[in-house]
Amino acid sequence: MLLANFSKFILETGTDEAGRGCLAGPVTAAAVILPEDFENIILNDSKQLSEKIREKLRPIIESQAIAFAVTHLHPNEIDEINILNASMKGMQESILKLNPTPKFIIVDGNRLLNAKLGLKTTFGKQFSNTEIELLKSIPNQSIIKGDSKYLSIAAASVLAKTYRDDYMNAIHEEFPMYNWKQNKGYPTKEHREAIRKYGVTKYHRMTFRLLPEQLKLDI
Repeated sequence: MLLANFSKFILETGTDEAGRGCLAGPVTAAAVILPEDFENIILNDSKQLSEKIREKLRPIIESQAIAFAVTHLHPNEIDEINILNASMKGMQESILKLNPTPKFIIVDGNRLLNAKLGLKTTFGKQFSNTEIELLKSIPNQSIIKGDSKYLSIAAASVLAKTYRDDYMNAIHEEFPMYNWKQNKGYPTKEHREAIRKYGVTKYHRMTFRLLPEQLKLDI
């Protein structure tokens, strides 16, 4: 089983994101505060779980969590501030939505959550000085492979993945030729062939390499 707590604070939130490597769609972040007595032997990093299991876990997490929040950051903002900053901003936004406010934050990865705060963007949420100071005031710890070590990060990974999948299923109906219902915007051969054939949409990330470079050999 995964560990329940890192800091010993009761109001500890885990946070994670999904969709960082996709060519289309948002990067989606979630934050979850679980009760001390939360137990689930199935819960794990969402990448290790089937879609059926993730969908089964989502209502369990949502009904038992002290608080949870989910945030989509869309391609125009990803293109403006880059995918790493967008991923972190999505997690920051999710934490700001939590009620009650957590006393400690654990984040999947190797970068502290408050590494960059208050980026000025054309798109999306603009943080107020009060929100920036609040995020700075909460101690946080980055944990490599935290989604396979701590329940709250694993729960956040499940929510981020399932909410993002729902979003991709919805926009699939608008642009079915890319088959986002199946590939969820990831750089599959099928997705790239559709980009080559039909071009790009408003949901594609224009700063990403949407098509592989064609190499020519001088013989």
